[in-house]
Amino acid sequence: MLEYVKTILQKVSFSRYLFERELKKGLRYLMPSEIEEFRDWCYEMFGRLYLPILNRYFRPAY
Repeated sequence: MLEYVKTILQKVSFSRYLFERELKKGLRYLMPSEIEEFRDWCYEMFGRLYLPILNRYFRPAY
């Protein structure tokens, strides 16, 4: 499921609204063990473009 959610986010990354909606949905589908890897990937791929959205849905990693 992790790879599926990543694919969807890449396809909708042109739209802030769609990106946020799909990120929220994707987090519901993932297992807790996948969330950390997904968070890291999201910040690496979309951190410059959608940092405020990512910060809203992920706790900062300390």
